[in-house]
Amino acid sequence: MNTIFRKSMLSVAGLAFAGGVFAGPIAAHANPAVDAKPAAVAVQSAAPKPQGDQSHITLNDEQTANVKAIIAATKKAGLPERAAVISIATSLQESKLENLGHLGDMNDHDSLGLFQQRPSSGWGTPEQITDPEYSTTAFLKGLKQVDGWQDMPLTDAAQTVQVSAYPDAYAQWEQQATDLVTQHWNS
Repeated sequence: MNTIFRKSMLSVAGLAFAGGVFAGPIAAHANPAVDAKPAAVAVQSAAPKPQGDQSHITLNDEQTANVKAIIAATKKAGLPERAAVISIATSLQESKLENLGHLGDMNDHDSLGLFQQRPSSGWGTPEQITDPEYSTTAFLKGLKQVDGWQDMPLTDAAQTVQVSAYPDAYAQWEQQATDLVTQHWNS
């Protein structure tokens, strides 16, 4: 029996015991026909919990297509769902999943595309960086060079690749990125 499963079972057993100890005397005097309510049981998840307050945006068709392109590139690279979650959360922070061209004075240096990668920093040509498959593959190449990225907090993995002025900002997108990967990984 693996450790996570064993801990989950112990947690459920502990909740059941505690519920029986604390609810027992009350339940003995309850009228089941009137007071019956469904019971909820919490089970530990193997997935890491998102850090801090979470943000969420409603996606349009273009943003959803970019989510699917990131997932496809992740699968093509032979990487697991966690890599797609990190990639999507990074793109949510950097561009809100919009494939941005040059924004003039609003631009951060020469940053482009879903991941706001810079041609002057060696990420590729402007044409390459604004190609969702190419930019995702470039991000994933950087991610694979981060020792232990699979087990580190999302924001640390993303920051190690991106080197942002706002290193903790990626964490706020973890839940939405996880939900998007869950929704689109097998579609």
